[in-house]
Amino acid sequence: MRIERIDDKTVKCYLSIEDLEEFDIDYKDFILRNDKAREVVHEIFTQAAEEVGYKPPQVAFDLQIMLLPDKGLLLTFSERDPNTDDEKQFLACLNEMKKMFQQVKESVEKNEGHPATEEAAPVVPRDKEGKPEFAVFAFSSLRKVMEFASALPANIRVESALYLYEGYYYLYFMKGHASYERYSRACIQALEFAALYTAEEAHASHIKEHGECLIAEKAIKNLRG
Repeated sequence: MRIERIDDKTVKCYLSIEDLEEFDIDYKDFILRNDKAREVVHEIFTQAAEEVGYKPPQVAFDLQIMLLPDKGLLLTFSERDPNTDDEKQFLACLNEMKKMFQQVKESVEKNEGHPATEEAAPVVPRDKEGKPEFAVFAFSSLRKVMEFASALPANIRVESALYLYEGYYYLYFMKGHASYERYSRACIQALEFAALYTAEEAHASHIKEHGECLIAEKAIKNLRG
């Protein structure tokens, strides 16, 4: 377990494969926020307080979960701030993931003694301004997906598809014709109901290849109550 303090309100925790095996936990437990996950979060907060002087939120916190290329997890804990800019928060979340992919790529280059191929490099779909416009969120139940869909504005012009894989519902959430401000705000809102699974095409392809496609298009529109 490696902990890094970002600021007074934010701390990151890297859990390796070995850490996950030791705690007997995986990202699904954090999505469900079950007792096992709560125990690990308490352990993380205790270690963060001792190592980096982090003071856990007294009332509530946001938890972002990212599946790393080496199958470890990156957990980001932050105190809820109603004044946080949605677009900046979403960009920070996806850019952190991009940095993790780059670190893995550099590690491969170093260990193999030659540059990684272009095909091996992570691909994050972006618009002309370089902003990510694609993300996959993992929901613990169909009800959670429906609650998220119902919480979004009826006229939001995003594109979406829904897959079922190993008991979890994966929502492919794409910017479509929505403004980036509305899209990023919707992505932040999704984190209240689900975990960010990936914003990288290779991981997304895995779900498409091995999961069951429940709704191929307009999933949000079809699931809105």
